[in-house]
Amino acid sequence: MNCKQNNNRGGWVKYPLLLFSMGMMAYGFIRQEHLTVLKKAITICLECIGVG
Repeated sequence: MNCKQNNNRGGWVKYPLLLFSMGMMAYGFIRQEHLTVLKKAITICLECIGVG
């Protein structure tokens, strides 16, 4: 039985997808979206423990 996997399938998608995702992360960082996410996470956590 041959258990060898075909690694060539989908190889052309890997690097453009990586570059696109890194570009979108950089765009979000420039727009300071990480601060918005952190603020919402803090609010949700405070609501869960009953402080906020």
